[in-house]
Amino acid sequence: MKSTRMLVTALVLGLFCGTIIAQEQPTPPPPRTPKTPRITKRQINQQARIRQGVKSGELTKGETRRLEKEQAKIQHDKKIAKADGKVTPQERQKIRREQNKASRDIYRLKHNERVQK
Repeated sequence: MKSTRMLVTALVLGLFCGTIIAQEQPTPPPPRTPKTPRITKRQINQQARIRQGVKSGELTKGETRRLEKEQAKIQHDKKIAKADGKVTPQERQKIRREQNKASRDIYRLKHNERVQK
């Protein structure tokens, strides 16, 4: 009887200590997403240029739609590049090329003869 009571007490203490140890294990930090501040800043600037073109009437609805679609593709490519936790130099170069093209497209469409009606 005494040995049974001691066995039960030891099991209860063992379970109690096991849960305390399990709770004390630190959780690993979440995976870091790579930083792309230049790409982000450029996206913000290009969006502002598009908004300004709409506001001033320099961009038609169709031109705006096209430019917004182009910006969405750049955002998607940026998300894909960050997905594996590292943005490689090749991925950065691809996004930079897309942003350069988008910048030229914004300029070209803002300075053509078409205006918003």
